[in-house]
Formats: sequence, structure tokens, C-alpha cells
Amino acid sequence: MTDAHPPIDGETPLIVTIPEDSGPIRLDKALAVLCEAHSISRSRLRALIEEGNVSAYPDGKVQTDPSLKVRAGASFAIDIPPPLPATPEPEAIPLSVIFEDAHLIVVDKPVGMVVHPAPGAWTGTLVNALLHHCGDSLSGIGGERRPGIVHRIDKDTSGLLVVAKSDAAHHGLSEQFAAHTIERLYRALVWGTPSRADARLAGLPAVSFEPGRIRIETTIGRSRTDRKKMAVNVPDGRHAITRVAVSENIGAATLVECQLETGRTHQIRVHLAHVGHPLVGDQTYGRARVPPHSLSPAARAAISAFPRQALHAATLGFIHPITKSTMRWTSSTPQDILELCELFQMK
Repeated sequence: MTDAHPPIDGETPLIVTIPEDSGPIRLDKALAVLCEAHSISRSRLRALIEEGNVSAYPDGKVQTDPSLKVRAGASFAIDIPPPLPATPEPEAIPLSVIFEDAHLIVVDKPVGMVVHPAPGAWTGTLVNALLHHCGDSLSGIGGERRPGIVHRIDKDTSGLLVVAKSDAAHHGLSEQFAAHTIERLYRALVWGTPSRADARLAGLPAVSFEPGRIRIETTIGRSRTDRKKMAVNVPDGRHAITRVAVSENIGAATLVECQLETGRTHQIRVHLAHVGHPLVGDQTYGRARVPPHSLSPAARAAISAFPRQALHAATLGFIHPITKSTMRWTSSTPQDILELCELFQMK
């Protein structure tokens, strides 16, 4: 590859040359290989081609067909427009940053923070906070200077979340999520104790048993009766698998670890409710549960008033999309869930 002029803030084109030993190859595929060191994804390059930002070099003939077969030795100039300002406004919101480099950032999201602006929550979101925190270190996702959200956790779920800072990192992380190779482990407090000895649980078509784990497999889609909720086994639902391991029984509730093979909206909450062990505090899927009378009145009142689903994204692991290093982090169970566990033991 020949780099005559590396791009500088969208002002100078990037010049690349197809290697002499290359056979016929699609333009977008060839450019993706040649531009790998510049953190430009194939999807971004395809858009640049279609928008007229790629031309033959030095004659200047514009190429707009990503599938064009190109020959060895051909050179191309790529004009890379500067990233557009992001629509959400940067906000100086404190963040718990676990890891950060030029390509991605891992944060420990607090309870109550929405990940992405949406109706009813246009400000105060993780995206607003990241725009302020990252500033000019965001190299642009799809041509816009914004953080690349590749997965989300609910507003009232705490824990680890990775966000891309470049097109190439966004593309690489998205591929790993699509291939279900991302390690995601959640801690949760559920009503009752999931057990293979429970005949009711063992009889559910969605449930099977693996060594040390309960496997829940259904489809998940939008509920036909309440569009704000998700439901299992709806006709247009998407395949979903959750594995549940019991960590500790604490009376009327149990601490469990949930491993996601897929990542559907509300997956853990929906699956555990479906098998009869909803999350403590889940107002959407949990149905009102009355704490046992063996607990103190104060403990019963505090459990009933717990303001969120007791769910925490505790472990996150993946292959760094640029450096190819194996990355893994663990976040401690938050204090409010620990205190909730103590309430279940107050006689």
C-alpha cells in the first residue's frame, strides 16, 4: 500500500494503491484492507464511495460503485469528510471509567442513567456524558463524531458497558456481539430458588439443565398486549438463550449469575419471570411479591419499596477489535443490592 497523503481533518485525501500481486477484487473490499491501519470500516468506506468521496488517482475520475472490480496497481484517493457534530449535547456528568484507549471505553454505568437519548430522556444520558468526556478523541462513527453504542443495559440496571470511539472499533465489536462471542455475566437477586429438583421448572419446554446451570431458551419479542413490554414465544420474536447458576440462597430469595448467549431487550428479566423466578424489585415483569412474615416489619417494608430490578452487569469480556488482546473486567455488586440481600436475612 502507498500512503502519499494521510488524511488530516478531512482536508487531505488518503492515497492508496492496490498491491501488484492482487487479483480482481471489489473496490470496497480492497479499500477496507488497505485502510485497516486508519480505523475505517468497510461499511464506512462503502458509504464514502456511494457519496462520491473516492476517485481514481491521479486522473480524478469519481468512483461510486462499491462492487467495481479493480486491478492490481490501481491507485485511489479517498476524501474523508470531518465528522459531523453529534446531535446530543455534551454534558459534564461524572463517569466511572474502567478502561479507555484510542479505540474504545468501558464504563461502570450507575443505576438511573439511560444509555442513549430517547423520548422522555433527551439529556443526562451516557451518550451525553461520553460526548463531554471523550471530546475530540471520538474519531467518528459513520461520519459523525459520536460514541458507538454496540449494546445497552436498562436504565435501572447497573454495571459494565463498552462503547466504541472509532468506526473500526464499532465494526469489530458489533461483529463479536453478532457472533455471541462477548462474555457477559450478570448478578441478580430473584424470588425463590431455581432448582432442577423443582418438577414445575423441569417441566417447562423452555428449560433444560447443564452441569451447574439452568438453560432457558425461547424467542423474545414485543408483547402483543403491552407494547412497552417484551414477551416470550411471540410469532416475530428473536432467538434468546440465558444460562442461570445459583450462587447463594438467602431465604425467600436467591442470588444467581446469568450468562447471556444472546442479548435481547430485557432478556434476563423476561426469562426469569417466565420460569417463575422474577427479579426482586422488577415492577414490569415481577408481579407484586409479598416478603415472608418471618422477616421484621422494617425489612418487609424496605424489600417491597426497593426501587429497581436487582440486576447488575458484573463481568464483560471480549477481544479488543484493534489490538486483538483479550480483555476482561469485573464490577463489584453495588451496595443497594448487598443491602437488599441483608434485608432478606433480618428476622
